[in-house]
Amino acid sequence: MLPVCFVLGAGAGIGGTVGGLFAKSGYHAVLARRSDEAGLKALVDGIHSQGGAASGFLMNAVEDGVIEEQVLRIERDVGPIDTVVYNLGAQIGSRRLEDTSYKAFEVGWRMATFGLFRLAQAVVPAMRARGHGTILVTSATAAVRGNQGQHSHAAAMGGRRMLCQSLNAELSSDGIHVAHIVIDGAVDAPDTLGKMLGAERFQALREAKGMAHDGLMLPEKIAETYLHLAQQHRSVWTHELDLRAFSDQAWWNHDTSVRL
Repeated sequence: MLPVCFVLGAGAGIGGTVGGLFAKSGYHAVLARRSDEAGLKALVDGIHSQGGAASGFLMNAVEDGVIEEQVLRIERDVGPIDTVVYNLGAQIGSRRLEDTSYKAFEVGWRMATFGLFRLAQAVVPAMRARGHGTILVTSATAAVRGNQGQHSHAAAMGGRRMLCQSLNAELSSDGIHVAHIVIDGAVDAPDTLGKMLGAERFQALREAKGMAHDGLMLPEKIAETYLHLAQQHRSVWTHELDLRAFSDQAWWNHDTSVRL
């Protein structure tokens, strides 16, 4: 039975690419996403065509009990979850304080922080019993810098970062590695940035900044970092890192008055 890499938020960008690389490395990749069954099937079929093991399902992680039920099902029917990738975004766009409803603010928290908490409660008992496991958490610049118009996102992702720290403090001695990964820049991903910008603007950005320019972060290169984290020896575990294109300024050098 193959070890499982369970990816929550498996789009055609970071999540699906990470799942594909883990499958090439001997894992069964279990891919979950909220919508687009055809896109999910394409990812799973792509892994199969490369000789890897994969399965997938649609899942709304915000719904009560769904994460917990799927973790139990995977452990029972697929295999032991060795690595879990929490790749759910929580971006609701730039909104002024008066334009951010209670519901919008809460949804960000539910996706970014509460969902990760629920996932940890679900996967940790089996990982603890086996004496090892890895929880990789995709994060964003908002986890370390709050810009105007980002009230929901910054609060949610900042909470995600602190939760990762508290999980590390409790779980490291049990052999469970938690890594918080700040994606400090734009990712060349059609399912996220592409949908936000629209096909025409996304392609123009790729031609101006990405592709041969290497100014957009490449999902396949991000995936290599995730695999490395999952394979680190515990004497040199990385608990937090940030990734960005060589041509971008780091998050701490930006003018925080600039509206996104």
